[in-house]
Amino acid sequence: MAYHQRSASLPCIPHLTESKVEVELQGLQTRMSSPSATISTMCDGLRRLGDIYSCIEEIMSLPSNQVSLSLPLQRKMVEEELDRSLVLVDLCNAMQENLAELKMSIQELQLAVKRGDDAAIQLKIESFIRLAKKAQKPFKKITSSKAMAEGCRTVRLLVEAREMAVSD
Repeated sequence: MAYHQRSASLPCIPHLTESKVEVELQGLQTRMSSPSATISTMCDGLRRLGDIYSCIEEIMSLPSNQVSLSLPLQRKMVEEELDRSLVLVDLCNAMQENLAELKMSIQELQLAVKRGDDAAIQLKIESFIRLAKKAQKPFKKITSSKAMAEGCRTVRLLVEAREMAVSD
């Protein structure tokens, strides 16, 4: 006797609708912009932002959204926003390199302070200031490119998530 098993394929996390993602983004923005935000708050916020991106990806994979996103105008908006997201990934890589340089500069400054070498301390401070300014430049580029996502709620969620990633 043969038995046929049926399985219900359920997502491992509850399905979040677009409006719930919007609420999550608003709550995250409020928490991240709080003057009492700590490093721990920021790390938690980045983790939550990653979860939000996963939910947006899930929303975009729904058959109903696949049809609407395949329309020429929406398709173009999605592609433009995905290009902006790739720029964000490049920014993150550049920032990781800049932070490593800043860390090395701080260590060199600490060594100069221990030795009591005033001339070296002055040079290391100037070097640190140059590196800090260099680290800020990429943020100015990405925050100046804003997308217009009128009429497509899913693309607007992508825009809001990307803007959350680069906000202070």
